[in-house]
Amino acid sequence: MNGLALSSLYYEACGKPLIEAEFPDHVSRIACGLVGEGSDCFGFDDAWSQDHDWGAGFCLWLTDDDAAAIGEPLQRLYEQLPHTFEGFPKKTTDDLAGQRTGVMRISDFYTRYTGYPEGPRTLADWLRVPEHFLATATNGRVFTDPLGAFSSIRDRLLDFYPEDVRLKLIASRLATMAQAGQYNYPRLIRRNERVAAHLALSEFIRATGSLVYLLNRKYAPFYKWMHRGITDLPRLGSLHFLLTQLVDQASRGHDPVIETIEAICRLVVEELHRQNLSSETDPFLSAHWPGVLNHIVDRGIRSRPVFERI
Repeated sequence: MNGLALSSLYYEACGKPLIEAEFPDHVSRIACGLVGEGSDCFGFDDAWSQDHDWGAGFCLWLTDDDAAAIGEPLQRLYEQLPHTFEGFPKKTTDDLAGQRTGVMRISDFYTRYTGYPEGPRTLADWLRVPEHFLATATNGRVFTDPLGAFSSIRDRLLDFYPEDVRLKLIASRLATMAQAGQYNYPRLIRRNERVAAHLALSEFIRATGSLVYLLNRKYAPFYKWMHRGITDLPRLGSLHFLLTQLVDQASRGHDPVIETIEAICRLVVEELHRQNLSSETDPFLSAHWPGVLNHIVDRGIRSRPVFERI
């Protein structure tokens, strides 16, 4: 059983009856679910995940007013829930990880992951938030939210980036892929700068992974899960195999790597054409990002440096 399913059952069997009995006047205002950090929130947990921060547990999200009124007694109730369920332990987190279950203010939750109590609003706000934090703020499941205060913010974030921001990020990733993978990597290999070559390859892989999510209108998760998640995406899902091949080739030597980089870039160009983001046919990705930028309406976003670290 994966952690998300376990947590849902735990809430239904143990949490929901007590909340309804102890907080009848507020039950229609409490949102419950499991969203946030951890492989279980993304549905990526396996047997290896169960050695830490894994088990039965859920979040209880409250408005600021409700947190002031019932936050502390609701947290005490949560702490009294069974410490084992269906043979599995209750989910706990250490001080380093911080609170991942139990009672939380809605405003605190979204501030933690986006920097804003209701999530980003302006285009500049959106560009300030690392994409893996947006993935974290919108993963998992909401089991119930009768008030809708938590889900209204979540739904707006799930609608994905404003288009100008998405295009700016796509252009940035194309520029990085071209510079790190198509240009710098072969030159570093010829110079026998192998450490720098591995760093260039890492930059290429990271930018490629992010680009795949952007072209699928999904937020890229934390780097640990970025490659795993590509298998679930409808566009360019085949790059999961090619990126694996790329790393295998680099571990044995460097000769085939350049060919695989170019194969990846050709597939990216095909997808850019399908989405009408570029009409260029040059396989070198530096030929494509200027055209992507030209699709951006907002002049301030369009004029920002393409190699900006976002």
